[in-house]
Formats: sequence, structure tokens, C-alpha cells
Amino acid sequence: MLLVNIILGVVVYLALGKYRRIRIGGATALPDFTYWAWFSMLFSAGMGIGLVFWSVAEPVLHYMSPPIGEGGTLESARLSMGITLLHWGVHAWGIYALLGLALAFFAFNRGLPLTVRSAFFPLLGDKIHGPVGYGIDILASVATIFGLVTSLGLGVQQINAGLSFIFNFPETLLVQVLLIMTITAVTLLSVVLGLDRGIRRLSQLNITLAGALLVFVIIGGPTLFLFNAFVENIGLYLYYLPQISFWTEAYTGTNWQNDWTIFYWAWWIAWSPFVGSFIARISRGRTIQEFVIGVVSVPFLMTLLWLTVFGNSALYEELFSSGGLGDAIMENSAFGLFSLLDRYPFAEFTSILAVFLIVVFFITSADSGAYVLGMIAAGGKETPSVALRVLWAMLVSILAAIFLVGGGLLALRTASILTGLPFAIVLVILSISLLKGMQLELQATEKNTS
Repeated sequence: MLLVNIILGVVVYLALGKYRRIRIGGATALPDFTYWAWFSMLFSAGMGIGLVFWSVAEPVLHYMSPPIGEGGTLESARLSMGITLLHWGVHAWGIYALLGLALAFFAFNRGLPLTVRSAFFPLLGDKIHGPVGYGIDILASVATIFGLVTSLGLGVQQINAGLSFIFNFPETLLVQVLLIMTITAVTLLSVVLGLDRGIRRLSQLNITLAGALLVFVIIGGPTLFLFNAFVENIGLYLYYLPQISFWTEAYTGTNWQNDWTIFYWAWWIAWSPFVGSFIARISRGRTIQEFVIGVVSVPFLMTLLWLTVFGNSALYEELFSSGGLGDAIMENSAFGLFSLLDRYPFAEFTSILAVFLIVVFFITSADSGAYVLGMIAAGGKETPSVALRVLWAMLVSILAAIFLVGGGLLALRTASILTGLPFAIVLVILSISLLKGMQLELQATEKNTS
């Protein structure tokens, strides 16, 4: 809990401090992508499947069984949104921003390989090209694999739940494994198309589909309540942020955080080598301030809107309408989104759209992950070979199937937590190295100017 707050503090300092005007790639570097394409890829890579999975289920679960106080009350409804926003808020994006900025800075400003070990050059020097550096990359690869496996496992569970809800498909491990195999085959096509024609276009398709579903729920759901909730949720987030982000259950003696906040922090940390490397690859030409504000604030605002629309729509059903969502979600969290859509017109069509959205998120996550793992395996090469990316896409999908068969959601959570703490320590050391590297960059710039 403490390490994640330290990481966020470093990122805020970088955005507001003396290094904010340093440009990634040098003073004359220009962005490779438009803002629309950049934000689309940031959001798709950073949240994607998990946000679709939990946007309905998590607020309702916290409402029914809050960590503090009585469930099923107005206060537990407010607390549920505060907790959910904390888990999906600036802490997650701060982790991504730190690693992404470090990788981009040392790759594009210092000419080092686009890989995690390069971020430790100010502390390790040429040792990053030896066993110590390769060990850092191996740890980053393992963390990336576990983070990806968790997201893909959640995604295929929700795809299976959607197909079961719409077409009465059996909800079994065999079906989920077959779904992974089928979607992976489609993913390989995106892998072959590459970053610009594959990931970029799919990411923009993601945003378009997600936006359409979002607008539908706003119009078809409790519209005025959602507008009011959006404003109130900003206040709830700011109110609960300093309390819950440092809360460790020291005085309650409970273990609620093990299943929630600790899991989320570990998941974001495990996800960070993948998202950080991908963000670095697409962020050349941005200033440090532009990078941090773009990576942290814009996707968070999109996340805030998404969680408000879907989470508060679900809470409205429990508080002011017929209820019943909570029972379905307690039985199977993957049914949450489809149970909500069933309350609105055109339920079958919107549920099919939701399943398609999750499939596209699955493809972009697997493709982006294969791209990043390929970069690390190729020693930081910006454009790894198609064969290498295909290999990683297949391996990650196979591992997702193995974890589902071996232990389901519990195994997926455990996989992320196992890499969370050691890599959190790595990130804190990395932040020291990054600050030292930027100080040297600033000194060199001032010397050249004078």
C-alpha cells in the first residue's frame, strides 16, 4: 500500500516539477500518433477487459458487503463507488505512467534498448547488459505474463457468461478453453498486421463500441441520476482517496483488502511492464508533463465516466427499482453486465454488442502483450519480428487456459499477487534511477544552452 502511494507521488512530481518540459525523443521530436489514436490505445491497453468485467459487479458487491459498516444502505452505496473508483483510479495509471515514462526516456532520449533494464542505467551502468539487467527483464516478462493471463482469463469468463446469457451456451471450462483457442486464432491476424494497422485500428474500434454502449445505457437507464452521480462520484473519490489508499486494516483485524485492494495493486503492478512498454512505444514526441497528464488524467476521466454509468445504473436498480442484480452477481460476477442490460430495451442486441466488445478487448490485450513481450525478448527492439509476436500470443493464451483449468479466478488472482510485491520494489528503485537520469539530462541541456 505504501509503495504504490510513493509511486504516485513521484509521478505527480514529474508532471509538476522542473523536469516537466523535457521532451521524449529530444527537443525536435514529433508525436507518432494523433491524440485520438494515442488515447484510444492507452485506454484499450491499460484497462480493457477488466473494466468491462467489474464495472457492474464490483460496486454492487461492495454495496452488499462493504468492508466497513452495514451492507444494503445508502452509505454503503456511496462507499462502494468510492472504493471502486479508488481501485481503477489514478494509482493504477500512476504505476503505468512511471514505468512508461522511464522506458520512453531512456530509449528515445538516451538511445538505450526499449526494455525495463534500460531504466536502471544511471544506477547500474553497463551492468544492464549483463546478468543483472537480464534478470530485471526476466522479472518484467514474468510479471507481464501473469498480468495478461489474469485479464484474458477474466475476459473469457465474461464472454462465456454472455454467450450463456444470450444463447444458453454451457458455462464450462471446456467452452472457455475453446473460446480462448478461437479468439487467439483471430488475434494472430492482428499480430501479423502490426502496430499501426492492427492494434491502432482495433483500439479505435474498441472506443467506438464502448462509446455506443455507454450512450445507450445513459439514454436507456436513469439518465438524470447518472448525471448527478457523475458529479457526486468526483467528490466521493476525493473524499475517500486519502483514507482508503493508506488504509491497512490495522485497527479492524480483517482481511477484506487481500481480496480487493491488494489484488488490484498487484494486478496493476504485474500489468505495468506490458502497459508501460506499450505506452513508451507510442509516446515519442510528448513532453513529460504532457505524457503524465495524458496517461493519468484522460484515461481516468474515461474510467470515471464508464464506472459511473454502469456502476451507478446497477446501484439504481438495487436502491430504487426492482433489485435482484445483487443475487445474480453474488452467484457469478461475470453475469453482472448482462444482468443489467437485460433490464433495458433491445437487451439481446446490446448483450451481443457487449460480448463483441469484450472479444475485441481480448484481441487488443493479447496482441499488445505479445508485442511488448516480443520487444523484451528481442532485447528492446522497437519492432519485434512477426514470428516472435505470434509465439508470445500463443503462449500467453495457452497459459490463460491452464490457469483457468487449474484454479479459475482464484488462481488468476494469486498469479498477479505473487509478482506484485517484488516488482513494486523494483518500481520504487526505478523511480530513483529515472530522477537521476532526468537530472543529468537537465544539466546537459542547461550546459548546451549556456
